[in-house]
Amino acid sequence: MEMNEEMKQKMEMVLKMCTCKSCPSWVECGEKGGYCFPAIGKSSCITEEKGCICGGCPVTAQMGLKHTYYCTKGSEKEQSGM
Repeated sequence: MEMNEEMKQKMEMVLKMCTCKSCPSWVECGEKGGYCFPAIGKSSCITEEKGCICGGCPVTAQMGLKHTYYCTKGSEKEQSGM
């Protein structure tokens, strides 16, 4: 996926606000989180859902997200069928 400057800026914002590393489902494997962002998508190493903090993440409020478990189920767009 080719990212324009606006997309890159949004991704940087998502990664700065991201709380994925505090999640009970988090697995340390060198990923940065931000799984809700379409250009990032789901994790390649998180496979077990042990709890979800997506609902309390500042990215959720800022971007009006509605889903959870982005790490295992994919980005907001993926889960919405877009």
